[in-house]
Amino acid sequence: MTSSAQPRPVGSRALRRRPQLSDDVAVHVRNRIMSGGVRPGEFIRLDETAAELGVSVTPVREALLTLRGEGLVELVPHRGYVVAPLSRGDIDDLFWLQGQIAEELARRAAQSITPETVAELTELNEQLREAVRASEGARIEDIEFVFHRTLNRAADARKLSWFLLNATRYTPASFYSSDPDWGGAAVQSHSDLIEALARGDSDTAGEVTRRHFTDGARRLVRHLDEVGVWN
Repeated sequence: MTSSAQPRPVGSRALRRRPQLSDDVAVHVRNRIMSGGVRPGEFIRLDETAAELGVSVTPVREALLTLRGEGLVELVPHRGYVVAPLSRGDIDDLFWLQGQIAEELARRAAQSITPETVAELTELNEQLREAVRASEGARIEDIEFVFHRTLNRAADARKLSWFLLNATRYTPASFYSSDPDWGGAAVQSHSDLIEALARGDSDTAGEVTRRHFTDGARRLVRHLDEVGVWN
């Protein structure tokens, strides 16, 4: 359910070597933390992570420095990096912030969106429907990203979009793209949003967007409960 220009999360496949390699590693580790793949109090080993991703230790170290600055990991002297505490309230706060910004962007988009952009969003949502039906996780993430980027551009609010970009870095996109139930709900949410946008209905566009993020928070908290992150 990404809403901004965050890099697409990477899995355990080897990463291509390029300047932003440490950013991609950070996305991978951030995704693991936020989806419960590695839990608060557990160590993230540089050599193991590097081997998993097929990279050297250097970009992993750089990525962990970035995540330390974000408060997701902590450095334990002479032992390495450990996942920082993460509470249910943290998840709620992250999605509340995302939802507030995304809601305002949707409201603004409804006031100025063109028929051409509505048609573009409709086509993207049909592509998303097909990708969900085919369980194409990476394609789902890509289409979801393009859908919300297109919407946010229609709002013509670059600073708000930038803040949303930073907030949605903590959304574990691969967790959602692998859940067919979420996929179906996202397609329906998009359809409701497109209808509101086409009518120029700012209130409904904002409400639909807010529900989308509230649903995302509930799904993630329930998952983290099920895997015992807070046990």
